Amino acid sequence: MADRLTFTITADDGSSDELTVPAGLLDQLVRGDAPSAAALGDIALLALAQQVHGMVHHGHGGADDTLLELEASTMELFEERFGATFGEVTGHAH
Repeated sequence: MADRLTFTITADDGSSDELTVPAGLLDQLVRGDAPSAAALGDIALLALAQQVHGMVHHGHGGADDTLLELEASTMELFEERFGATFGEVTGHAH
């Protein structure tokens, strides 16, 4: 069995979870020498941005004001973290 890395995720609301991934996987997904926790954070924010983008722009039935606000906030946090917009990073924008 391959070596594994386990991450503990703790939220401000007091909840927590653990995530175990194969060791070396993050090295394959993230360029540079980012620490493994930072790499996982990058991937998590990218995944959340992709999900909310899909719900707003590719979902059926339209997005309500709450979802639009959540997307705007997510994209703002995305740009702060990556120094580029979601569209610039993914090559996909509307």
